[in-house]
Amino acid sequence: MSEETMAITLPPNGHDLPHDRFIDRELSWLAFNERVLELAEDESLPLLERVNFLSIFASNLDEFFMVRVAGLKRRIATGLAVTSIAGSEPQEVLTQISQEAHSLQRRHSKLFIEIIEPQLEAARINITSWDNLEDSEKEALSDYYRKQIFPVLTPLAVDPAHPFPYISGLSLNIAVMVRHPENDSRLFARVKVPPTLPRFVRVPGASSGVRFVPLEDIIGQHLGSLFEGMDVIQHHNFRVTRNEDLDVDEDEAENLLQALEAELLRRRFGPAVRLEVSSTIDQEVLALLMEELDIEAEDVYSLEGPLDLTGLSDIAFMKRADLHFIPHQRVTNRYLKAAADEGVSIFSALRQRDVLLHHPYESFSTSVQAFIEQAANDPKVFAIKQTLYRTSGDSPIVDALINAARAGKQVLALVEIKARFDEQNNIGWARKLEQAGVHVVYGIVGLKTHCKLALVIRQEDGKLKRYCHIGTGNYNPKTARFYEDYGLLTSRDAVGEDVAKLFNRLSAYAEDLSFQELLVSPVGVREGLTHLIEQEAKNSIAGSPAGIQIKLNSLVDEQIIDSLYRASIAGVPIEILVRGMCALKPGVLGLSENIKVRSVLGRYLEHSRVFRFINSGDPIVYIGSADMMHRNLDRRVETLVRLRAQDQLTEIENHFNLAMADTSASWHLGSDGSWLKNGGNSSSVGYVDVQDRIMQNILNRRPGSQ
Repeated sequence: MSEETMAITLPPNGHDLPHDRFIDRELSWLAFNERVLELAEDESLPLLERVNFLSIFASNLDEFFMVRVAGLKRRIATGLAVTSIAGSEPQEVLTQISQEAHSLQRRHSKLFIEIIEPQLEAARINITSWDNLEDSEKEALSDYYRKQIFPVLTPLAVDPAHPFPYISGLSLNIAVMVRHPENDSRLFARVKVPPTLPRFVRVPGASSGVRFVPLEDIIGQHLGSLFEGMDVIQHHNFRVTRNEDLDVDEDEAENLLQALEAELLRRRFGPAVRLEVSSTIDQEVLALLMEELDIEAEDVYSLEGPLDLTGLSDIAFMKRADLHFIPHQRVTNRYLKAAADEGVSIFSALRQRDVLLHHPYESFSTSVQAFIEQAANDPKVFAIKQTLYRTSGDSPIVDALINAARAGKQVLALVEIKARFDEQNNIGWARKLEQAGVHVVYGIVGLKTHCKLALVIRQEDGKLKRYCHIGTGNYNPKTARFYEDYGLLTSRDAVGEDVAKLFNRLSAYAEDLSFQELLVSPVGVREGLTHLIEQEAKNSIAGSPAGIQIKLNSLVDEQIIDSLYRASIAGVPIEILVRGMCALKPGVLGLSENIKVRSVLGRYLEHSRVFRFINSGDPIVYIGSADMMHRNLDRRVETLVRLRAQDQLTEIENHFNLAMADTSASWHLGSDGSWLKNGGNSSSVGYVDVQDRIMQNILNRRPGSQ
């Protein structure tokens, strides 16, 4: 593509983009998690769904500290610190993160203690303390302690013969001070709360409703059994978050699998980046923890109530239909259902038309999973090739690939063993696949393979026919039940040729990177989307219909954002639907007054990436795996595939129109970086639930309808 083609003609007076045009990405991420917290605060939502959002908020924040905060601290310590895209120095960003994170964690804790706990109790679900139990309940839990808890506890004392113990990341711990009754000496000890046991223990035989006691509360009442002959003076709960990102030099690692396993062991000993403690902790104990863990005061989070509310997920999934969302009726895609009703295969359906899938509204098991399973069992199928970034622990997808290999088919699995926090699982899958005869590869050195691709090669009428699936989400049947994603099943020859070429690139040394229907990073996604954005600007200047609609998880890439700013300056109306981080400032006069940014959060995790361009009235639409981040565009293999069928183009247009409508429940991003929920309302009452409406639309349509 020539420079002349790529150039954009701005309005005659020209515009220089202001230096303060970006929102800091880390603070934008915290704003995203605040939106999750606002869902927990939304009184119009069912109670146990609010409990679930409390758990999700806590889990999100854990990962933020393990990766983002840890990364900032590491760069500062190694002298590699650079200013953020918003122009802030790293230490300044850390200070802002600390202030905001402290505020959010206090708000999170207060919500649980003052609002959610009382409402749970009113619903006959009581999270209580040991002191509030009846004698018979205490006796039952003491018996549970003796049989199930005590055998797995390992108290570790600190004295001249016993150094301060290693505290693993995200473990819940009890700091214990004991006194020797003879010489009155005081000693510190640590007891780890077993992560293999329920975080909240159900009280046996509770006389009223369902009652739970935090596991650490039960242990705390029985510490005497761990320190016999000593006096337990006091005990306090604490929790440490560590740097758990990985750093593997693939160029130097002869065996990537072994190098990654070694790095996983090292991860356990990463430096501490956050210390959460009970608000009642003794200052002497706190000082000891801070010194031994090398934690600064700004990294200490003193909280009311139980620590580690990620464990609320167990309570959130209790079977109380009255306290959950009304279930959605997941359906089989209309075209695949018609094929099944006629007794024909998915391959027959795909020879008739492309099929656009929308999960979880449309079933993953009767579409993508069925596609792979039918391929594995079909004697006409010669080969299956698939990428695996994340999958479930009992994956029917992996089982199907193993069955296909055992049946003598050529099976290639590209397993991304560097998928963050799934590394160990994926190493296990890679070895299991290899043992079954599957050809396992790990992609290209220096790049993560994040694209979601499956290729089936089938013999038909003496020729080989390719069938493909290209998606926005992982091949994980479990997360497919609550991740919102699109996927395309197709037998289009041009797509099949592109996907086959890409697999050859990933498994061997093919260098031809020209594609017809795909945009592929790290070479083509940035360039392709930038060209399409700039073409819309040219169309607007020329008076032709123009417009851009983008749906994604994160928008933080400066070059893409600047292209959008320039398109806005050229008069292009731009609508952005983002789940998480957004570094773009909308509504800035002379820069982005033509850009609107919305965020939809709900029962499903919005995960799809969609790019729609009006293109002078002949819309161009891509779906795929890439977010607009440096890592996706420059350091990962990502794919976007173009949709061609008119009903699919209409479906995407309707999705954007629904989600961006002022009558739909959403958050609106302001030019100052703040997010406001539907005009400031704290409740979603009176606004359309986007996910409910999409489900209803899918239920209402029939084959052949739009």
